[in-house]
Amino acid sequence: MAHRLLVRRIWTLSAKDIRCLPASAGASSFSTSSLQSAATRASFLSPSRSLTRSLPNTCRREVSFNVQDHEDFTVRVINSDLPVLVDFHAQWCGPCKILGPRLEKAIAKQKGRVAMAKVDIDDHTDLAIEYGVSAVPTVIAIRGGDVVDHFVGIKDDDELDSFVGKVIGQ
Repeated sequence: MAHRLLVRRIWTLSAKDIRCLPASAGASSFSTSSLQSAATRASFLSPSRSLTRSLPNTCRREVSFNVQDHEDFTVRVINSDLPVLVDFHAQWCGPCKILGPRLEKAIAKQKGRVAMAKVDIDDHTDLAIEYGVSAVPTVIAIRGGDVVDHFVGIKDDDELDSFVGKVIGQ
């Protein structure tokens, strides 16, 4: 039982946690034959050098982000150079859980020409009230600080692609 708990703890440690362990952490109270050293576990959990070298170094903008507060909303949405789709959602909302990934997929197809902000109405009721959100999911398109379009409810992939295209001017 104790061995199983120890193995589970080792697997759940992040690479950062392991790097913070002293060099003798794995060997001080356990036999080295049953456990690997902390350095070996760290190299096992962190990406391999050959993998990181083979991946191109590309700077990628996030497709979507969670709004942290009203100031964050102003900086990242209102003052954005890109059009931003604001997804007002709630954790308890079933249709929101379906629409979110669909919307992210439609935005990802635009390859950086539009951004998506996610606003949890339970955490940010002030923003929901300010933008007249009375039902979720509600998606509001903002360009240059102004609301240019919106919809309420769930939409299929083709309707979302059309909505996003209209917002960016396609």
